[in-house]
Amino acid sequence: MAKGTVQNQDAFLQNIADKLGRERRSEGVKRPQYKHSPQHDILRGATIKEMVEVLKEQCLAIHTDVKESSKADLENVLEEVMKEYGADKAVAWDDPRFTEYGLESFLQRPNMTIWGSGPDEDNIRITEQAEAGITFADYTLAESGTVVLMNGGGRGQSVSLLPTYYIAIIPYSTIVPRITQAAGEIHRRVEKGERIPSCINFISGPSNSADIEMNLVVGVHGPVRACYILVDDM
Repeated sequence: MAKGTVQNQDAFLQNIADKLGRERRSEGVKRPQYKHSPQHDILRGATIKEMVEVLKEQCLAIHTDVKESSKADLENVLEEVMKEYGADKAVAWDDPRFTEYGLESFLQRPNMTIWGSGPDEDNIRITEQAEAGITFADYTLAESGTVVLMNGGGRGQSVSLLPTYYIAIIPYSTIVPRITQAAGEIHRRVEKGERIPSCINFISGPSNSADIEMNLVVGVHGPVRACYILVDDM
């Protein structure tokens, strides 16, 4: 079977229509127009500065550290976070924004690895042994304190999941009110024919779980601490 080939699509869709007790629809399907859409009203008209304050407040609730920086001082702030966490070994995305934000020398520090520089197995092994994983955010949801990562290629999802600590660099320009705006932007990119990664991660602070007797435990199955570095790039 060729890669990407859809098998038995017509039979599968017809079976669903039969179970629903109606004729199969192959055209004329339109997106519904809802009378009320309150999801668009939250933080409507908020300025970037106002959304930054909402994001910072939410980070307190999700046990996430916050630092603020200018583009010029970003390397110093990164080093400060690494020192605070006692982290030496680090892995970072192969992302042109590291160069755009003047972090070339930071990427050349000892014990720093760039994702994708070796075979997949080596990348995963090195990343799971790293003390800090560093990425840029593609979108940032102020309401929930969530960073959205468009993974793929040199932007491996393991970088934000396997190391002991996770550091997200958040340019102001990535901040939107909530998931409504991020999903809308991704949808518009798809409509324009842009290829979207099959893996998009939504990360709200360090790993945690309240599944055990309803007690919140932080650092269960991923990074035990997370830091968001907010960068004024406006």
